[in-house]
Amino acid sequence: MDIKEIQELIKFVAKSGVSEVSIDRKDFKITIKAQGNAPAVVNMQAAPMPIAAAPVAAAAPAPVAPVANENANLITIKSPMIGTFYRSGSPDKPSFVNVGDKIGPGNVLCVIEAMKLFNEIESEVSGKIVKILIDNASPIEYDQPLFLVEPM
Repeated sequence: MDIKEIQELIKFVAKSGVSEVSIDRKDFKITIKAQGNAPAVVNMQAAPMPIAAAPVAAAAPAPVAPVANENANLITIKSPMIGTFYRSGSPDKPSFVNVGDKIGPGNVLCVIEAMKLFNEIESEVSGKIVKILIDNASPIEYDQPLFLVEPM
């Protein structure tokens, strides 16, 4: 199974409303379970094989929730999965976004590495990045706040 097939499977789980999909082949087994609005790969076992480069997989857009404190006018963009947060696609590339940058729906905000897959997290809102809440290369949890955005 290649990365495109895995991406299609994740999209299927997200759109169809099914709670779980499992595929068992001779060289690997993958199980995808829905968690809220975003599917997450919860179990993938593969036969040992050399990996030249990790592919980038498009993940479901990050969930958005309003902040309920002194920043009540700001939108919080939260993590759709558990993994490791990266501000850029690789160490030698610039960050996807910085404080003060204007963003819109579909703009890549960060990458979350989960189970050797690098998932691009896209914005669902328009606005200006006010604060980045996570340090680069930090582990993150599902639904953890990542960015504060001033809506436009």
